[in-house]
Amino acid sequence: MKPARNGPAQGQPIDYRTLVVVLLSPLAFALVFASWTIFAVLGVELKGALGFGEVQFATLLAMPLFTGSLAALPMAALARRVGGRRVMIGCLLLICPFLWAIASSRGYVDFLLAGAGLGLGAGSLAAGLVYVATLGPRRHVGLALGLYGAGMLGAGLTYLLLPLISQAYGWPMAPKLYLLPVLLVATLLWLFADDEPVRGPPVACPGPGRLSGRRRLPSLAVWRLALYYSFFYGTFVALALWLPGYLAAQYQLPLKQAALAALLFTLPGGLGQILGGALADRRDFRDLRWWVSASVMACLFFLSYPDFSMRIHGIHGDLELDFAMPFTGFVALLATMGLAMGVGKGSLMCLVYRDHGDDMACAGGLALALGGLFAALLPLMFVLGNEWIGIRTAGFMFLYAALALCMLVMLWDPRSRPGATV
Repeated sequence: MKPARNGPAQGQPIDYRTLVVVLLSPLAFALVFASWTIFAVLGVELKGALGFGEVQFATLLAMPLFTGSLAALPMAALARRVGGRRVMIGCLLLICPFLWAIASSRGYVDFLLAGAGLGLGAGSLAAGLVYVATLGPRRHVGLALGLYGAGMLGAGLTYLLLPLISQAYGWPMAPKLYLLPVLLVATLLWLFADDEPVRGPPVACPGPGRLSGRRRLPSLAVWRLALYYSFFYGTFVALALWLPGYLAAQYQLPLKQAALAALLFTLPGGLGQILGGALADRRDFRDLRWWVSASVMACLFFLSYPDFSMRIHGIHGDLELDFAMPFTGFVALLATMGLAMGVGKGSLMCLVYRDHGDDMACAGGLALALGGLFAALLPLMFVLGNEWIGIRTAGFMFLYAALALCMLVMLWDPRSRPGATV
């Protein structure tokens, strides 16, 4: 296993403070992510009730991701300066008025502005990353970061509860019920979590090229790792938001059943992230990215195929072939891809820590920012594929091409080539 080059010294014992960090930080992540996925379920209902078009619906899904990507780097830098716990608490409190605003919104612009406010919760994700990297267990930092990233399972909370709440009490009640757990976790962080040692602003982000008088642009290695991570993170987030509506339309499912089916993508993804982080604690998993990428690419290849009919003129007559992806096959591919993406995210974030642990605010914040931008782009690409190409699976085709591009970039990094020694 490659020793940590820039990270803190290994061997810190697991104590009460460490356990609080490992338990409460993923809860904060899960609640922020659950608030983002409100529109994944609620938006499908609102689209029918208020007459949203497909582009409007995709923009609504993308708005929290876009503003979140803009907030990631500044909030990570602020966490380095004043402490991750304080920034996490502040961001959790910040999204509360926007959750309430969703319940009182009546027009499309109102929902759009509320979604933009929810995106500011990404500051909690970036600050939590710095917080866990600083106070998490050094010997099991990959597992700690994997547990933190598994907060994406918060989407399952939305999938399970929102249809029931909306059916029983009406959709305005759904976002209001999120306020109590958000306030509860913020209170627990305030009461039981400790502040990490506050460090001043970094003298320089690693790498050549000056951004201003004293600071440098991130190195090419940081950009590579951030690019790899952005595909897995952005794709996972975008699909978590898009799948309930996609499954409902593609397989004519009730919204509740479609949301439960989408859970079979997010659940393996969260568990895979824990597994990837734990495996990365034991050895350097640079080569693992190739296996993960190959697995995801194979799944995307089959998911990209639309329903089709083919007639072949044979010697003894015409042969007709019909293909339609069965629902069980589609869900199985989603579960496999979610697991592979989770393993990729968990191992990659551990690599970010090992190579650039002296400045997780720069490296981790950049990875979340690029991932958020990619995630915000995907819902629009899915809709444009439907409208322009007329094929519902065009979004998976775009993801297939994007992953192929990432793998080409990986070839330019000598340490990332299959079988390369580090």
